[in-house]
Amino acid sequence: MVLAAALGALALAAPAGDVAWRDIESRIQYDYYTEDARALATLEDTVAGADSHELLRNYYLGLLAYRRALLASQGVAGAGGGNAGQLAGHCVAHLDAALAGKDDFAEALALRAACVLAPLASGAYAPLAAHHVHKDISRALQLAPGNPRVLLIDAISDYQLPPSSGGNKERALTKLRQAAAAFETERRDSGQVPGWGAAEASVFLARDLLDHGDAVAARDALERALVTAPQFAQARRLMGKITSG
Repeated sequence: MVLAAALGALALAAPAGDVAWRDIESRIQYDYYTEDARALATLEDTVAGADSHELLRNYYLGLLAYRRALLASQGVAGAGGGNAGQLAGHCVAHLDAALAGKDDFAEALALRAACVLAPLASGAYAPLAAHHVHKDISRALQLAPGNPRVLLIDAISDYQLPPSSGGNKERALTKLRQAAAAFETERRDSGQVPGWGAAEASVFLARDLLDHGDAVAARDALERALVTAPQFAQARRLMGKITSG
């Protein structure tokens, strides 16, 4: 039903309308949160077939590939379409297309950096990739210093990159708190497109807080994540670890 509604909205929306893309984003996010890799894979034709707003079509194809890359990197069955590195490459290609049409699209720059980071969850990492990550994030921060997704991906890069490549978990903790606050501000505009990331910010914040030995604050962050996305399997697993001691 959700997919049918999204398809109907895509057919009826005016070029400037964002309702269809909010529907598509919600479906991508839901399938990612529930770790339904097969459902994510079936969405590609839906997004690729959208007639309106080429910039956002390329962006959401990138987001879809990014979510699939993350699930593949975590070993979730059914991701299809290749391994985490290959799916991350597809993500980068879609964001390249978006940026070819609008080179100051801060959201696309940040997401492209996130795509490069995605394979890290499986232990794969090319040191040279850090240069591209830092370059895209730096440009995105110049263009949109208060954008919560830009702030989140900047924080994720500090959290995931090794110190030898510029990572810093202490700095990441501060940035994750800033990103979480920015998402709270953005919630006042429920129609924001893109609008994803609040739950992810809370989960990364919880992980970093646990790394710093603060289980109480980590639990609070996870509770916020689960209010935003009750179906977020990753948040539920992490909460289970905390509550089980």
